[in-house]
Amino acid sequence: MKRYLIERDISGIGNLSTEQLKGVAAKSNSVIAKLAPNIQWLESYVAADRTFCIYLAESEALVFEHAKLGGFPVTKVTEVPIVISPMTAY
Repeated sequence: MKRYLIERDISGIGNLSTEQLKGVAAKSNSVIAKLAPNIQWLESYVAADRTFCIYLAESEALVFEHAKLGGFPVTKVTEVPIVISPMTAY
């Protein structure tokens, strides 16, 4: 599967409570379950009015299908063909 970075502009997302974020995650998980095994949500970062989500998926189209079924906005999708980390230096 390919790795994707999905940017989402979501007004007020950074102000949601833990309970509200739990609901968002549950909705995403239910959609992922319907599309499995061709898509996987790894993690998301919430910063003010944006989220940055890391997904593994068979195609970019599947990322958009997840967004459509879940009612999640998509601002930008970027394929990430190479991942480096501090361990890359060794």
